[in-house]
Amino acid sequence: MASPTPARRIDLHSHSDVSDGTRPPAEVVARAAAAGLDVLALTDHDTTAGWDAALAALPPGLTLVRGAELSCQRDGQAVHLLAYLFDPAEPVLAAELARIRDDRVLRARAMVERAAALGADITWESVRAQARGESVGRPHVARALVAAGAVASVEDAFTPAWIGEGGRAHVDRYALDPARAVRLVRAAGGAAVLAHPRARRYRRDFRDGLIEELAAAGLSGVEADHPDHGPDDRARLRDVAAALGLPVTGSSDDHGAMTGDRLGAETTDPQVYAALVAATSGAVPPVAR
Repeated sequence: MASPTPARRIDLHSHSDVSDGTRPPAEVVARAAAAGLDVLALTDHDTTAGWDAALAALPPGLTLVRGAELSCQRDGQAVHLLAYLFDPAEPVLAAELARIRDDRVLRARAMVERAAALGADITWESVRAQARGESVGRPHVARALVAAGAVASVEDAFTPAWIGEGGRAHVDRYALDPARAVRLVRAAGGAAVLAHPRARRYRRDFRDGLIEELAAAGLSGVEADHPDHGPDDRARLRDVAAALGLPVTGSSDDHGAMTGDRLGAETTDPQVYAALVAATSGAVPPVAR
């Protein structure tokens, strides 16, 4: 397929309020254009529900890359995978995304029950009020805990005292094995990039061997330039990616007001973007206005 027209400013990781962002898809693309971006990937958690609204509101001069951030897990460790330009109708991947979304609801309900038993004035209705889309997750429970006055901030909710990994109100979830997820994305015609593998918020310290395994499964890149990665993290990821022949991407991982409306805070090299697009089947191409 033909290579896309080179772009100057490319952000390949953002969220809207159909998952855990705070802005509707139409506002996300409007803000991306206002931030001077040429290309934006909309990558809500385990859902494509925001694609149509983003496309309908796409401003002139902005290219939209349709994607999703897939919830994966290996040995109890959360792993996130950015999937780009995949066919949402591919039955196996579509079924897995539906299963993840359904489990998110069951998990969130269970965490609400545990938090309430611990004394938090929180209900399922208050969590749903935080989640305007279909993909309910821990961030919505965290925001509801803040609104209830149980914690002072979302960060305080993600601790062992509440819903952090292994916390008093934490509940495990269904998630894809990351290597299988890479293969599913590739089978659906898309490209897969490992998301923020050393983000401190998730207390991750990836083994290099996991990245090697994902590369063997068909991984197309590693997100190295991320607001939660320090200089040492970025350098290490670049070294690992270079040894495996993988490109590195840069993205804001913007969640709207929750992350300070930081679209364009980190960007991807145009040649890397072109290579990612070329690695897909072309069934769901980028759309430009």
